[in-house]
Amino acid sequence: MQPFAIAKPTDHAHAAAMLADKRFALPVLKAGGMDVVDHLKEGLIHPDVLIDVKRLGRAAGAIPVRREAVGGGEGVRIDAACTLAELIESPIATELAPVLGQSVSNAATPQVRNVATVAGNLLQRPRCWYYRNEQFNCLKKGGSQCFAAEGENAYHAIFGPGPCHIVHPSNLAPALAVCGGVVHVTGGAGGAGGAGGAGSKRRSLPIEGLFHMPEKGILSEHNLEPGEVVTHITAEARPMSGFWTIKAKASFDWPMAFAAAALRVENQRIRWASVCAGAVAPVPWMLPKVAEALVGLTIDDEAGIAKAAALSVEGAKPMRDNAYKLKLLPVAVKRAVLRAAGRDVAKEMGVWA
Repeated sequence: MQPFAIAKPTDHAHAAAMLADKRFALPVLKAGGMDVVDHLKEGLIHPDVLIDVKRLGRAAGAIPVRREAVGGGEGVRIDAACTLAELIESPIATELAPVLGQSVSNAATPQVRNVATVAGNLLQRPRCWYYRNEQFNCLKKGGSQCFAAEGENAYHAIFGPGPCHIVHPSNLAPALAVCGGVVHVTGGAGGAGGAGGAGSKRRSLPIEGLFHMPEKGILSEHNLEPGEVVTHITAEARPMSGFWTIKAKASFDWPMAFAAAALRVENQRIRWASVCAGAVAPVPWMLPKVAEALVGLTIDDEAGIAKAAALSVEGAKPMRDNAYKLKLLPVAVKRAVLRAAGRDVAKEMGVWA
């Protein structure tokens, strides 16, 4: 491992300026550092400076999850450095958008959840075993082929044309997508004014706009401009929302398929819905046809909900080893919708959600 420096900026604008500083060949942001450390150990990155942003925006006594007006109504504001554990334990998130905490409630291990941050969860790199192995110079690392196309692809995408067949690794991103999540950043073009200088630039982008498909940029997964730093995330209130994941085992494991759902219900009938799938595509995979089919159903119409959920695999093109996801995804969608509707699906099934 090559030596590197550690920088501690004073605020987000200062961190953005460091990212854009031409003195550094490869500056890398570090908050909880879970994915960064993995990349260092696996020899996938060789930074010359790690920019520590974990405590930025976290003044003494600051609440990492708080209420904020969003989209003309009440919503949730989450600091970029909020840990997954803090999000899970937040009574505000539980009240206004329970899907957010549910999505990361059994992500990784308790030790990781106490350190990993929400921004880090959104921007973590793919978990594809070819990408993670330094011996494979795959497309994602600038190579000439996606080894998963003809290799071991049991955990790869069933949606998307390629040429890279990763699945997006964030559980939180689909949950934010059904809550109208917005990522707020500073820095980037025009942001070279230093710590809070006149050149600093702020903007925001919807969670769906944060990520791109592989054909639009093979070497990265997000649309942040060089030098941009995430400051916080906002989400609209979705009190009727739910999440369901299916794993090979209930303990720490990567999901094989999962879904997030949000509903608006009047007189026991679904008037609006939003559904997003995960672990099946290179980006959080919105399911508008499922959402459309849910509208008009009563929340106790389990057969109708199952029929709508079956639309989740329309257009899927499984690879040699992952056709099983065609069976898992509709189940995950149905259970996420039932959970959003208020059903204690985990208790009914006697499982840990």
